[in-house]
Amino acid sequence: MSAKDAEDQLAAFLARFTPDIAARAGAIIGTMRRRLPGAVIPVYDNYNALAVGFGPTDRVSDIIFSIAVYPRWVSLFFARGVGLADPKGLLKGTGNRVRHIVLAGPEALDDPDIRSLMDAALRLASTPLDPKAPGGVVIKSISARQRPRRPV
Repeated sequence: MSAKDAEDQLAAFLARFTPDIAARAGAIIGTMRRRLPGAVIPVYDNYNALAVGFGPTDRVSDIIFSIAVYPRWVSLFFARGVGLADPKGLLKGTGNRVRHIVLAGPEALDDPDIRSLMDAALRLASTPLDPKAPGGVVIKSISARQRPRRPV
């Protein structure tokens, strides 16, 4: 799949959500792309959500962050969130690795506490991002069965 086809496919995935969620998710993904030059962006159109990762490769084990788009909200996931110091208690979740924050919009990514968590996550990454790498969107999977992308 060409880079343009992958970008078009991501836009089509987002268009299946309500205009508000699609715009919010698109703006958040855009902010992440600007903040993480060189990131490879694997996309998983899963059963529960659209997941857009950011890492040095397209391997799921290398993902540092992901944006998960749900019918009613958008979350920023930290792949190694358990290892992050979170004095403000922003990170949610109870799994052994991943933590997340629900984002009201792209401006939340400028919050100093969220930026601090992101900086710490980048330092914890086993393979650092190379800002000179070409990066780009890679469609990894599209689930045959999916929950509705708009609230019922």
